[in-house]
Amino acid sequence: MSLPVWLDPLYSPQEMWAADLFAMEQRGILELELAEKAGTGLASVVRRIATEGLVRVVVGPGNNGGDGLVAARLLREAGYTVDVLAPIPLDGVGGVPRTNLDRLPGDPPRPFEAGALRGSGAIVDAMLGTGFEGAVEEPLSGVVAEINAQDAPVVAADVPSGVNAATGEVEGVAVRAGATSTNHAPKVGLYVAPGSRHAGTVRVTDIGIPGGAPETREAGLVGERVMGLLPGRPAYGSHRPGSAGVVVCGGSREAAGSVSLAAAAALRGGASRVLAAVPASATAVVGPGLPEAAVRALPENPAGGLAEAGAGAVLDAASAGSLVLGSEVGSGLEDAAFVRAVCRGAGVPVVLSPQALSAFASRGLLEELSARAEPTVIVTGVGELAEVLGEEPEESEAHRLRSVRRLAEAAGATVVLEGEEVLISPPDGPFAVLSLDPSCTRSLAAPGTDAVLSGLLGALLARGLDPFAAAAASMFALSAAGERAAGSVGSPDHTLASDLILTLPATLGAPGLTRVSRAPIIPDGATGR
Repeated sequence: MSLPVWLDPLYSPQEMWAADLFAMEQRGILELELAEKAGTGLASVVRRIATEGLVRVVVGPGNNGGDGLVAARLLREAGYTVDVLAPIPLDGVGGVPRTNLDRLPGDPPRPFEAGALRGSGAIVDAMLGTGFEGAVEEPLSGVVAEINAQDAPVVAADVPSGVNAATGEVEGVAVRAGATSTNHAPKVGLYVAPGSRHAGTVRVTDIGIPGGAPETREAGLVGERVMGLLPGRPAYGSHRPGSAGVVVCGGSREAAGSVSLAAAAALRGGASRVLAAVPASATAVVGPGLPEAAVRALPENPAGGLAEAGAGAVLDAASAGSLVLGSEVGSGLEDAAFVRAVCRGAGVPVVLSPQALSAFASRGLLEELSARAEPTVIVTGVGELAEVLGEEPEESEAHRLRSVRRLAEAAGATVVLEGEEVLISPPDGPFAVLSLDPSCTRSLAAPGTDAVLSGLLGALLARGLDPFAAAAASMFALSAAGERAAGSVGSPDHTLASDLILTLPATLGAPGLTRVSRAPIIPDGATGR
């Protein structure tokens, strides 16, 4: 399966190696040439951020270290005082790294000693490359700790040492870089937490891999192009009533505000008709705030939640469009039974909120979702994800990509995992990442934003967008709306979910914001791109 055109490619180490092999074996480009351009890009990034003091280049014995040696040579030739440190002896290196070691002018690399990085104007991490997996061991783990203890700016070569470039996992220590100079294209691990927290600004170095090289099929970054997929509202009088309708169902006697938020977001998202279905005692809360939506009272259980007997009424209402299920749904057994009954019977796309996902936490219940004929989209945080997978939250957080892919496959659903970077995974095929600017994450931390996302998603599904694209477009729009809302109220720390709904029209019409992405891909101009 190819990568959708609205995604910017993220490469796995294996895909990067395939591109390198293509350049060398099919186009006759020497590995030495690729390394020279990689080192040139690395040196360029160092020149941008170095302060007064020695530049310390810490190299390993592999190709990553070879790129560091090229950068050290070029920086020395440009007049910088460069100290090259080798925590692992380089006596046995061969191939291209050996050639670049022999080309290094001035003092040769010296062994790494405690305190060797004090007073640095910049530090280059060129120890471990994209092929690294597992935990960093001594002596390199101690070097990583010393790098992280310095005040100097740190530049990582291709990927910070200790970060798994394929998954973003960090099993032990990892370098915290202010910038990463990555070769040819950004790597998955630079944009998936916890690796994304170590990468800093990602700058892409053109190392001369020609057109026609194998491209990534696994992952991509969500950018503004996804907004071009949004369908326009049908012309006045041209659409059938209810053909793009959304039923929003959830709430309890104690809480139903999120149902109102989801319904309002669905209306702003272009749904032709919205029905809010809530327990009978909650209609007085939901109805007055939604003059454009219909409200249906459902049977409720003794605790004030949704009774399983009301599932049929919801299924009858959701005969066209989509169903958004579970905002502020109760946590009782009958509430869970209601959620599962609606999912089993729904003949339309379903969006499951984080609260609704808990109904499938018992062993084997995810198979009910995978058996659905129509698409399912799950919105979840790490806590709900861990619960339904039977993991500890810390485990799911440390292995975010693995966990979200596992849930998507088990449920046969598209999963949206919220966080500093949002992971969007269909049950198979490529996944997407939206890496958020810190101001966006603070806006989206407002209570109820997951309901806004669910309602918007429901509207796009009802309007015919495929689940993967609908999830990506909804999340990008929500992020951009969060930034607009923060600007409107004056601070991302004081936005409300309802503020995001007010900014959705401008966002959906012309997203045009520049700070949604936390770690943009910046081509490095010094290397010819």
